[in-house]
Amino acid sequence: MAVPLMDIQAQYGPLRAEIDAAVAGVLDSGRFILGPEGRALEATVSERLGGRPCAGVANGTDALVIALHALDIGPGDEVITTPYTFYATAEAIARVGATPVFCDIDPRTYCLDPERVRERIGPRTRAILPVHIFGHPADMTAIMAIAREHGLVVVEDSAQAFGASTPDGEIATFGDAATISFFPTKNFPGMGDGGMVVCRDEELADRVRRLRFHGSKDKVVFEEVGYNSRLDDLQAAIIRVFYPHLDDWNARRAQAAAWYAEEGLGEHMALPAVAEGARHIFHLYMARHPRRDDVRAALAEAGVASAVYYGIPMHLQPVFARLGYSAGDLPVAEECARTALALPMHPNLTREQVAEVVAAVARAG
Repeated sequence: MAVPLMDIQAQYGPLRAEIDAAVAGVLDSGRFILGPEGRALEATVSERLGGRPCAGVANGTDALVIALHALDIGPGDEVITTPYTFYATAEAIARVGATPVFCDIDPRTYCLDPERVRERIGPRTRAILPVHIFGHPADMTAIMAIAREHGLVVVEDSAQAFGASTPDGEIATFGDAATISFFPTKNFPGMGDGGMVVCRDEELADRVRRLRFHGSKDKVVFEEVGYNSRLDDLQAAIIRVFYPHLDDWNARRAQAAAWYAEEGLGEHMALPAVAEGARHIFHLYMARHPRRDDVRAALAEAGVASAVYYGIPMHLQPVFARLGYSAGDLPVAEECARTALALPMHPNLTREQVAEVVAAVARAG
């Protein structure tokens, strides 16, 4: 049985009529940029996140860059972040002229280890940028306590985990800012690029809105050098169609993760952990095996898709060689990069498909 890693068409297909109607509505309105659909989506996300003001931008990477810029992070500053994530996180730090300081991760959750964060704070540290990686929330209670103790700002990279929560609240409600990606494969998707910045208060949100529009409020007076980065109304309209299904999709991902355990995957691979009281939404299902390549080969032979995510951690990427990191500096992240494998995960995954994946893994020995 062929089992895809993701199945976007199965997720979107039943909503095609609603998507078509939403797109037609925008076309009929003639409002494509900073129009009513974008404002409505911002209001919806804001309401979910306790009234925190939101500003839509062109993509998740721009959301990170603009959030850091709006918080005055720039040249000479250091930002502590994870090496085990997509490049955009560290890229955004470098893009504003700051220096990423990579910190090792918790081997259970793959998120930043707060105790290691504390060890990495120095005189130039200005911010902490945790990533809610693969759908698991970072330990925001501990991270925020460290930030308050040292007078640091916090930006939550929530691209992979919208809807995840800790015992103290939903992600994107802790930091000074949080960022969202609406990339089509994310658990809160669009049908193209899109992103959003969630802000601690209206003052910060006003600056984000100005920065996304060339540093201007009105296209007449330009107060600073900004960006051309706005979430278009076509995408916002589609994302609004998807939003009512988000929690159900996340629940179905969690059910698929439970099936992996029930079908015995833990006898063959180290399963992704869930911290006590946390809600993991399983954007990706990342299990570990010391002979990952053998498992991948067995899966491929069975027609089961899999993928390696972040096989080269950020501190060992050529672009950051100037920072002086070496192999062995961040051993947990490096071990995860060597052994973790993404197995099929999406809201339409069936138990029969899960059983097929587990059987293929078992054949790897």
